[in-house]
Amino acid sequence: MLSLYLLRHGETDFSREDRFCGRIDAPLTDIGREMAGCFAGMYGDLDWRAIFTSTRQRAISTAEPLATRISMPARREPGLDEMDYGEWQGRWKGEVAATDRARYSAWRVDPTVGAPGGESVFEVHARAARVIDEIRARFDDGNVLIVSHKTTLRVLICGLLGVDLKHHRDRIIQPVCGLTIIEIPPEGPALRVLADVTHLPPSLRTRALANEAKKAAATDAEAGAPPAAAGETTAA
Repeated sequence: MLSLYLLRHGETDFSREDRFCGRIDAPLTDIGREMAGCFAGMYGDLDWRAIFTSTRQRAISTAEPLATRISMPARREPGLDEMDYGEWQGRWKGEVAATDRARYSAWRVDPTVGAPGGESVFEVHARAARVIDEIRARFDDGNVLIVSHKTTLRVLICGLLGVDLKHHRDRIIQPVCGLTIIEIPPEGPALRVLADVTHLPPSLRTRALANEAKKAAATDAEAGAPPAAAGETTAA
């Protein structure tokens, strides 16, 4: 049976500050590199068939410790790149929500709407799903690592599990260096693990999850929604 290990890249300045990164080629922070090493430490002894990453250095660098440990080159796939946020790239989400409220509100609820000059959720899914289809055609069993980005992974997970793409933000959390495992038996994809961070030590685990909770609170405020209950996380 084929098992897809879907890993979000480690921490960057953009993820820490909740800015739209998209096609900007942001590097990992020192903490992000430490997260990548922790993943390799826990999963280095697994029998890997292949490693795929996006073309962005934050994904490549997250895969690098494992690739080096097992002497397996990572294949870079543009289809795994993050959503193109167009004119919003580099900006804080709160700033965009305040200055482009109508477009931002439509973007949050309608998967056919992209940022000005950017991609829609449907467009991201179309290109990323092609990569998954190629992987499934090439490998019918074993473990394959895919290192990508927050929105791209959310959309892929929804597509594989049959969840409407408009729910990719409120149904699928993706903390930095969070791992999702989807198995592909003959009867169809099955979720085994979602957004797991147990490969990180407690301090980094807390950092990753606290960062997502902070973003969720900010997103609720931008949308005029009530804050999430204690222990509950929604993703932006």
